[in-house]
Amino acid sequence: MTDTRHTIVDTALGPVTIVGGAAGIQGLFYADHRPAPDVARFGDRDDAGLAPAAAQLREYLAGERTAFDLALDPVGTPFQLRVWEALRAIPFGETRTYGWLAASIGQPTAVRAVGLANSRNPISIVVPCHRVVGASGALTGYAGGLACKRALLDLEAGALLDVAALDAVA
Repeated sequence: MTDTRHTIVDTALGPVTIVGGAAGIQGLFYADHRPAPDVARFGDRDDAGLAPAAAQLREYLAGERTAFDLALDPVGTPFQLRVWEALRAIPFGETRTYGWLAASIGQPTAVRAVGLANSRNPISIVVPCHRVVGASGALTGYAGGLACKRALLDLEAGALLDVAALDAVA
């Protein structure tokens, strides 16, 4: 038995599942999320209870919101939680490197561990792991795929989501 609940939001990025617990949002997952989440932990569907989170996601994807105002309750190790909290300090429309992220948590030599923690971020978009790029500025892996990451970065740079480009790589 789980105390979580979920809703599914149709977006230009495809269906996105938002998972909430008693203390806040625990997950935001793409249909082809990598690594795949344990859907057994999603709980019952609760569109009404998660409507505020769904509305904020839609506003963000429409270019009408630059920050989320949601209680978050990610589940992870203490190290992962530190990394995910540091991700929230990356301003809208900007990117940072894995090296910056490691240094920001006081562990500048832990770049690989930070990269792994970043890849396990369960609250995509809201906890903006898409804003992390390689040392050269190149796009690196993303749970929703690189086309999705590029679309989110372009959106934050002021462009509308290019659904045709997303469909072309899907």
